[in-house]
Amino acid sequence: MKVYSSSQDLSGSWKIQHFEVGEKRAMDVAAAALDDRFWIGAEVPGDVHAALVERSIIDPPYYGHNDAKSRWIEQKEWWYRTTFNLMKDTEIEEHFELVFEGLDTFATVYVNCHEVGKTANMLMSHTFDVTTLVRSGWNAIAVKFDPLHLHHRDKETFDWSSYTKERPWLRKAAMNFGWDWGPRMVTVGIWGTVRLEKRTIAKLESVFARTESASTEHAVVQVTADVKSVLSFRSRKKRGQAVVTSCEVRLLDRSGNEVAASTELPIEGGKADTTLNVMSPQLWWTHDLGEPYLYTLEVVLHADGVEVDRYREPYGIRTIELALHNERGEDAFAFILNGVQIYAKGANWIPADHLIGAIPNSRYRELVELSVEGHMNMLRVWAGGIYEKDVFYDECDRQGVLVWQDFAFANALFPDFNRDFMGNVRQEVENNVLRLRNRASLALWCGNNEIDWLYDMKSASGDITSPFYGEQIYHELIPEVLERLDQSRPYWPSSPFGDSNGQDANDPCVGDRHNWQVWHGSVYPRKHGEPPLLDYSIEGVTFKNYKKDDALFSSEFGMHASANRYTLEKNMPAGQFYWGSPEMAYRNKDTNHQKGILLMEGYTGIPQNIEEYMNYSMLTQAEGLRYGIEHFRRINHRNSGALVWQLNDSWPGTSWSMIDYELLPKASFYYGKIFFHPILLSLDHEPGEPLALWVVNDTRDVLKGQLRLNVYELHGEKIYSSTHAVEASSQSSLCIAELTEVEVLQGRRADEVMVELVSEGFAAPINRYFLRNPKDVVLPKSQLSVHVNEEEQSVTVTASGVIARLVKLELPLGRVRFSDNYFDLLPGESRTVRLRHPEQSLLPLTELRVSAMNGKEA
Repeated sequence: MKVYSSSQDLSGSWKIQHFEVGEKRAMDVAAAALDDRFWIGAEVPGDVHAALVERSIIDPPYYGHNDAKSRWIEQKEWWYRTTFNLMKDTEIEEHFELVFEGLDTFATVYVNCHEVGKTANMLMSHTFDVTTLVRSGWNAIAVKFDPLHLHHRDKETFDWSSYTKERPWLRKAAMNFGWDWGPRMVTVGIWGTVRLEKRTIAKLESVFARTESASTEHAVVQVTADVKSVLSFRSRKKRGQAVVTSCEVRLLDRSGNEVAASTELPIEGGKADTTLNVMSPQLWWTHDLGEPYLYTLEVVLHADGVEVDRYREPYGIRTIELALHNERGEDAFAFILNGVQIYAKGANWIPADHLIGAIPNSRYRELVELSVEGHMNMLRVWAGGIYEKDVFYDECDRQGVLVWQDFAFANALFPDFNRDFMGNVRQEVENNVLRLRNRASLALWCGNNEIDWLYDMKSASGDITSPFYGEQIYHELIPEVLERLDQSRPYWPSSPFGDSNGQDANDPCVGDRHNWQVWHGSVYPRKHGEPPLLDYSIEGVTFKNYKKDDALFSSEFGMHASANRYTLEKNMPAGQFYWGSPEMAYRNKDTNHQKGILLMEGYTGIPQNIEEYMNYSMLTQAEGLRYGIEHFRRINHRNSGALVWQLNDSWPGTSWSMIDYELLPKASFYYGKIFFHPILLSLDHEPGEPLALWVVNDTRDVLKGQLRLNVYELHGEKIYSSTHAVEASSQSSLCIAELTEVEVLQGRRADEVMVELVSEGFAAPINRYFLRNPKDVVLPKSQLSVHVNEEEQSVTVTASGVIARLVKLELPLGRVRFSDNYFDLLPGESRTVRLRHPEQSLLPLTELRVSAMNGKEA
């Protein structure tokens, strides 16, 4: 008997068209034989905006104010159509399911003019049984998308929903409605892949693999396969007896060799369970602690002795825990990977583009690659976006980056009293847990972003007078689903979360913490129920407040910086690229632009032109993040993680990102190669106070050697040097020495020197500091000489005269990788920077621009 399973990819070229609501009868537009030859071509996965840009029907929405010109899209009814051919086998009973990985958002699906179902959730996949509808030969699919206003205009409006009031009833990416780093751009369309799955007799509904225990000698992997019959009632009745089914489970190494297996597992109660014992396993580690080794897990389903379905995916053997107490019984918040406590270093991830469906896989790969290059080992998928596409988790699995995964509930009240809404949410949660639970990179499920914390603050301020609508989701529904479907990793109800001694949920002594004293000026400490206070002053927003924060885990903190020159100029009309222009203001979606001015005023001084704004904001962000993260890492006996807000941008704006929209890292990213490095040489110093020299060791090795302190005056003369013995145990922080300003300055003023820390006997990046703020350091002009090597695609920069501050290299091109950038050079010092691009072997080096805050190319 011929029995098999297959999947037909229906992504690719579709057609789209729009109508006014009620203009057309749905069944007429869904008709299989409708002539749609003159509809608009559109790619799937994708969205309407991207298709209209591709066909030059709308102007690129990120250029200038064009996003406002495309608002009409969200008011229309949109249709997608395609056709496909199918060869059905008349000798066997075939079962067909049409699977959409992403429909945005209120869709009605038709197959050969038959309505097969409706959807009301962008944030999950949708499957339709089309067995009786598809036919041999030519078939047609049509999908109608309603405008959102039809589904929220008659709904209750709550007294809290950040940035827009309509979204609490809509299970759609919150950032589509605008956030403080991006515009409102309400997308619509088929944003995930589409496929037709064919099965016979039975199918693997899901496979769940979890590492029960793991060591270098032995690992135990539990595998459960859920099996579902796809036989029709008539066929089951005709057979008169149950189909005999069994499973084979195999774990294969990279060479395809079998390392563990279970064969002929019986299916009982729709499940097959087995335990795989793996001897001398290769464990999955984050890239900084080891190799992110991936096996291949294969599950084969047999029915009546014939293969009917197969699951084959990468699988990493590892254990993950969240320790809420340390060995002394004190409160903690630390991730334990394979029995080893890690220091989580990384950033918060927002969708890689506002047009989510049209994001190419390469963009995901490059952003995760940049994270690894920047020594990050954890990314937090923020609640206001989506449960990311498979390619994101593929890359995190492959490259060794842990994922903190928020459920998609951000900064609002949600109607947990409504049965239909809660049913929709339950499907969404179950769908994504089933999809992601086998991921080695997935370290934590988190219930929401800031809702528990902000509900208390906004209630205390009088902005919220209602009950805590939505509480049932994070504290009852999600935990119940995880209890059934995934007990293999920890759950945390909200971020931030945890309180003690009457403090609010942002208590530094319990759980994780968001530090928005810096930038937003939030006044802390704050008691539960106290009205929140903001301090919009230089002292209120300064990054020096980070040193007052002794959080157990810092899961959000950061400050703005300008995007790179190319990113801004590419997306702004001619004549608008100047400091204070309407277009520059439009790039900043934060609620109070004064915060950035105050931050720079206290550190660099207020910029007077666009060049100073780019330099001052970049330097402030870079030095500010260094100041905070070095502090957090120095107290690693207490603090176990620092996740910057934010890694990336979804459009070309001014924001908290370390990498701008054109995938060009900002100065903070290059600083991060030092402050996130597994071995950190750190200076703890405030004006007039001693210089404390620290070594932070996140590796599993003992460090032995020396730490050298060099002090240079601005013209490059070394005025002081000392060496200090280092013996740092694994995963430790150690103050090596304390020196007075008087001792190291040797009669010079503190604003006339630069100090550097250098390792000897162990490898660590050099770290350089100025002892006073840039606005108080008067740097004479430096001269830069530049040598370009076209053959090697490298640039060597040499400084002369005085120290060159914040040397930057720029090309008018996106996605360029500089091996280093935004660095300081001593007089006579040279640095060679290598350039590369993921798609271009030769870069336009004749257009290279090299400058420093106090000089430019001679």
